[in-house]
Amino acid sequence: MARGDQLARQWTIIQSLLASRTGKTIPQLVEVLGCHRRTVYRDLEALQSAGFPLYSDQAEGPSRWYLIESARQSVPIPFSITELMALYFSRDWLKVLENTVFHESLESLFQKVKATLPPETNRYLETFRHTVKVRTQPHKQYGAFRETLDSINQAIIDRTVLRIDYYTMSRKQRSQRRIAPYRLWFFDGAFYLVAYCYLREDVRVFAVDRIRTLDTLSQTFRRPDEGVVDGFMEASFGVFRGENVQVTIRFSSQVAGYIHEKTWHPTQKLTRLKNGAVLFEAEVAGTEEIKHWILQWGAQAEVLAPDTLRREIQAEAMGLLKAYGAGEPPEKIG
Repeated sequence: MARGDQLARQWTIIQSLLASRTGKTIPQLVEVLGCHRRTVYRDLEALQSAGFPLYSDQAEGPSRWYLIESARQSVPIPFSITELMALYFSRDWLKVLENTVFHESLESLFQKVKATLPPETNRYLETFRHTVKVRTQPHKQYGAFRETLDSINQAIIDRTVLRIDYYTMSRKQRSQRRIAPYRLWFFDGAFYLVAYCYLREDVRVFAVDRIRTLDTLSQTFRRPDEGVVDGFMEASFGVFRGENVQVTIRFSSQVAGYIHEKTWHPTQKLTRLKNGAVLFEAEVAGTEEIKHWILQWGAQAEVLAPDTLRREIQAEAMGLLKAYGAGEPPEKIG
């Protein structure tokens, strides 16, 4: 079993117990996690061994698991000094979450981390911080959407259906949807919600800042297997999806080194060509976002397949040529 899956389950257990004043039974945790009851028992034992104050009680009916009340404000987690330092330095990466409850909680955590470190370590941090600087990537401001994010997060934990009034940017119109929220997804400086849309009868991605109104309904839903949600998110080149398509792009020798430096997509295959160029192949869910990625490489990237994507790039190139007037100076404004 992957370590990440185990940690995700245990985090879900803690979140479920924190959210419940009446505790959770093993069958309830099995339902939330979607795994075997033996796995739930192993996770509970692992959490207790790690120092989390969990206990079970059987006053009436089936045994229920609880988080000790005093621990609701403080959960003990054993960190090494180097782990605390790494966590402290990650704060620059997390500035994109400013004005959300996530950022406020993280800032509180960072202050506790700093208080935990010995004075000499804090002095070292203050010296070292001037040698490491992380530039904040472009991102949206979510101060006005903190209640929306809180409601979505709670609905995901409780597996409750939401009714939203959603603005679709491409069609410039609003629509009412009932959705089963699966996961919040922070990608490229923006929050998205992966959810089953009852209107479209399929899984869809919704930009959180385009949710105009949100209501939590009494209806509940069954969460799909984690692999299904992960697969949905990984298949697209960015956030939004379409039909699966195999793409082949030739990058010139001038940018081949940059292409080889990164993993751009989980399915990518890179082939070095004799002239120093590189062939990029991948199966992506939709071509809209990979089209924008191709265009950023300019004339150093050539789409070989599919032909529909090649024609789209050609149309964009013709549009650019028209906009720039084949070398003519721009018209004066005003």
